[in-house]
Amino acid sequence: MRKGNVYFRDKVAGEIIEDDNGYTFRYLNEYLNQSDAEPISLTFPLRETPFVSKTLFPFFDGLIPEGWLLNIAVNNWKINANDRFSLLLTCCKDCIGAVGVEATTN
Repeated sequence: MRKGNVYFRDKVAGEIIEDDNGYTFRYLNEYLNQSDAEPISLTFPLRETPFVSKTLFPFFDGLIPEGWLLNIAVNNWKINANDRFSLLLTCCKDCIGAVGVEATTN
C-alpha cells in the first residue's frame, strides 16, 4: 500500500491511497469540520464517504507533468513512466494551482 497527503491551499485536506483493489481518496474529518473547507475539485465534492476507483482518478492523473518535464522526472528519479502513482507522489508536491500531493510513510 502506498499513500499520500492531499493538500488544498497549503492545508491537508485528505489522503490518496493505492492498494491491491485500486485507489481511494478521502477527505480528513478535521478538514471537513473546518468552516472554510472547500472541495479540491468539482469531481470530489465534500463528503465523509471515500471515493474509490480501480484506476487513478483523472483529476490526480492530470497533476502529473507531461512532455519534457515528465522525461526529466522519469530520468532523474528512475521512475517508470507507466507508474502514475509514483509520479504523482514524487512530482506533485508543489504543483501549479491549489492542490498538491506529498508521499507519506505507511
